[in-house]
Amino acid sequence: MVLTAYQEQFRRRMKHAIRLRATADKKARTYAHLLAAALTDAATAASVMNLLNQLYNVDVSTQTLLVHSLTDQVGPQMLTTVLAESQPGEEVVLFNQIPDGNGGQPLPNNPLFGELVTSAPILPTPQAVRAVVPAKELIAEGSPVLWDAAQG
Repeated sequence: MVLTAYQEQFRRRMKHAIRLRATADKKARTYAHLLAAALTDAATAASVMNLLNQLYNVDVSTQTLLVHSLTDQVGPQMLTTVLAESQPGEEVVLFNQIPDGNGGQPLPNNPLFGELVTSAPILPTPQAVRAVVPAKELIAEGSPVLWDAAQG
């Protein structure tokens, strides 16, 4: 099956995006392993500091503020669990047909995909604008106001 220029562009851009995603996954895994090891080392250091505090009857902080915050928020066990839940490069694979739109013509180059832009960018046409009514005009004076974050 011969692919149109649009489909070839899609394949090239999708391969680029998948490479970026794989690189980010690899970095995240590496840094998560390093952070888990650093937090484990910090726990060991805190134990040693605590023992010294008891032996010499002093009160020296056992953790830095950063390590304390990271331990409270993440913790090495949580990182290890998250890393064990998936394998490198593991992903949900959805088989989609290669789209064929734009009359088979490729879209303009886009720097987001690492392409050199040689012409002015094409801006999307503006969508219909909804009227914005100030909230104070919608609420009768003296009525209770309930805020729903989902509705904005």
